[in-house]
Order: sequence, then structure tokens, then C-alpha cells
Amino acid sequence: MSVSVLLSVGTAVSVPIGVGLPLSLTLALNGHILTALLAITLAFTLDRLVGEVPTFVHPVAWFGRLVAPVDRPWDSSRYAIWIGVFVALVFPLSAGALVWTFVVGASSLNPWLGALLAGCILFTTTSLRALLELTARVIAETEGGSARVHESIRGLVGRDTTALSPGELRSGALESAAENLADGLVAPLLPFALLAPVSLSLAAAATVWVKAVNTLDSMLGYPHKPVGTASARLDDVVMWVPARLAALLLALAAADSGALSRAREWKKAPASPNSGWPMATLAAILDVRLEKRDAYVLNPDRPLPTVADGTQAVALVGRAGWLAVGVACVCALSIGVAVGGPLGSVSVAVATTALVTAVPLESVRFDPPLSGLPGTHSFGMEGGQ
Repeated sequence: MSVSVLLSVGTAVSVPIGVGLPLSLTLALNGHILTALLAITLAFTLDRLVGEVPTFVHPVAWFGRLVAPVDRPWDSSRYAIWIGVFVALVFPLSAGALVWTFVVGASSLNPWLGALLAGCILFTTTSLRALLELTARVIAETEGGSARVHESIRGLVGRDTTALSPGELRSGALESAAENLADGLVAPLLPFALLAPVSLSLAAAATVWVKAVNTLDSMLGYPHKPVGTASARLDDVVMWVPARLAALLLALAAADSGALSRAREWKKAPASPNSGWPMATLAAILDVRLEKRDAYVLNPDRPLPTVADGTQAVALVGRAGWLAVGVACVCALSIGVAVGGPLGSVSVAVATTALVTAVPLESVRFDPPLSGLPGTHSFGMEGGQ
């Protein structure tokens, strides 16, 4: 028995699907659905296999170098604020427009070439494996009392950690892992999943725009930097949905139906209107205290996380991350069908989705890597303003 598949470009392919009575079924596949799923599959296959590309070729690092001249003291706070407004509006739009141009050009040559380029762009703007490995390394180093832990944790938090106890170091690592699930994965993945079935070039541009806004906030969005005020406010708006979605994904990954209701009690403790959601949800699930000295305390009546709690948190964030990938595939499929893809595409696209998300999550281990990670990651550090 076989299925004759008619691609949107007009190519018929006969696919054997089993043994039995002859059956011919023509499925008109929506090309946008296929290219969207291909891009997402490629991005997270590369994430699993590669983790992070070297800093010197990382587009996020290039963008950071472009922003660096602005990240300096300014004589006038008022002037710095207006410079910051210009940077917050123009820099992300310019990055998105450049990517849109590249993907449109690649797609005009060949739709699959455009999908490959969009997948590579999504890969460089998201991060899961590197985040999990770095968090796991910090947790392991707190157990052994290694002096390297203060160097390792710099990839996750921006504050001085020399006076922090092992429990506080683990707390900082887990806070950052939860926040970066939203910043470094859900935020750039969400617009891609929503827009790719309609326009792959627009999806890639929107993803880069979100990543650029988040990078500006990571570099400039601190109270003592007036030039970052506009970037911080824009990031607050952009991250409103991803932060809450990340909290929901953590609760689903833990199968803890009450985690979000418990997290509501502490979600406003951090100054950020968004980062409190995933951090408080993780604290509720683990039943631990997450604390940043002189800033906030989440779940204050519980002890700081142990090494076992940290290991559990890494696995939990990993499951939530792959759940996000699965949800993104389902969203791309659903939107593609709703926009105009025939229902016949569902069976093949669902099979593709299952292939992407069928990862033995419970058995995945995120051991600390032997070599150091690049200095610039696709995820940011803890929030600023």
C-alpha cells in the first residue's frame, strides 16, 4: 500500500506505508507548512548536535559588538535616554530587515534553501543545550567547592558572586535557567512558529528582532544606564507573553497543576514585570527558596536549593524546552492548515512533528562539558531594570 504525495511545487512522490490492499491517496501538502517544520527541525537538531557556534562567528556576538560603543557613560542623562530610544527602535529593526532580505533572496532561488537559512537563523537566536550544560556545570562545581564556579556562573548572572554561598550560587543558576527558558528559547521561537507558515522571511525577521531587543536589554537594561531605559521598557512589552508561556511550560513539564497558582504569590518580587513568572514557578515546583541578595526572595520559607534540586531543575527546564519545540511545531502546522493548507497535509506533518519531539526526555543527561562555553550565548543573563 502506498500514498502518492503531491508537493505544492507539483512533484508527485509515492510513499509505501504498509502491506495490504492497494490504496492511492493524494495529499496536497502546503509548502509553507513543510518549510516551517523543516526550519524548526533543523534549528533544534543543530542545537542538540552543536550547542553553540563559536563566538567569533555568532550573529548575537556581532550584534553585541555593534551595540558596544553605545554602552558607555554619557555626559547627559537626557541625551543618553534619547540615544537609547534611537538604539531600541533602529538597531532591532535593522537586524530584522537584513535577515528578511537574506531569506527572501534565498527563497527566490529555492524554497528549501530559504528554509535551511531560516532554520540556521532560528538556531543562532535560540539556545537550550548550552543553557542546560552551563547550568549543570555550575551546579556540579558548587558541590565540589571548585573555585571555577565563580568563573562559570558569569555566563548566567551578571552580578558579583564572590561572597555568595554554594546555595546562593545554585539559586542564581536556577533563576537564570528559568528566566532564560523564556528569553533564550520561548521568546524567539514563538514569533517564528506563528509567522513561518505564512511567510518564512517575515518569521526569521521577527525572531531576530525579538532576539535583538532581548540582547539590548541584557547589555543596556540596568537602572544605572539611562541609555538602556528604552530597551528595558521595550523588552518588558516583548517578554510579557513568552515569560508567562515559559512558566506554563515548566508547570506542564513537571505535571504540577498548582505550580502557577503558588507562583502568583511571589511573581512580583523581582523588579521585572516578567522574569518573576518562570522563576517563581520553578521555585514552587522544586519547593525551594530562590534569592538574589538585596533584590528579591521567592518562596522565602523554604531552604535554598541543594545539588539534587539543581539537577532536578536542569532536567525540568530541558523537558519544558523540548515541550516548547513540540508546541511550536503544532502551532506552525495548525496555522498553516487554517491559512490555506488542505487537511490532507495533517497526517504527514504530524508525523514530522512526532519525529522532532520524540526525544527520550527522561533519559537525557546534561553533563557539564569538558571545555568552556563561548563567552557570548544565544541566551542572556539575569534581568536588568
